[in-house]
Amino acid sequence: MYFVYLLISKNNKGIKSYVGYTNNLKERVNKHNSNKGAKSTKGRKWRLAYKKKFKDKSKAMKFEYFVKKNKKMRKKIKDNYVW
Repeated sequence: MYFVYLLISKNNKGIKSYVGYTNNLKERVNKHNSNKGAKSTKGRKWRLAYKKKFKDKSKAMKFEYFVKKNKKMRKKIKDNYVW
């Protein structure tokens, strides 16, 4: 199983989002929160705002690309997230 996920982080500069894919969602979120994830996620506390499960890697990667480029979808998820 693969997951496409969207993380959000809120600080005094505003809300930031990050999209990725993984085969171990819990471990990946923990890595982001321990500064061992992607460079752009370091130094923030991330929360899982969205996830979608896929059976194969190629479909997950295609959907990840779609979400990364779809600013409207990302904004809708961020706006509907309950802090």
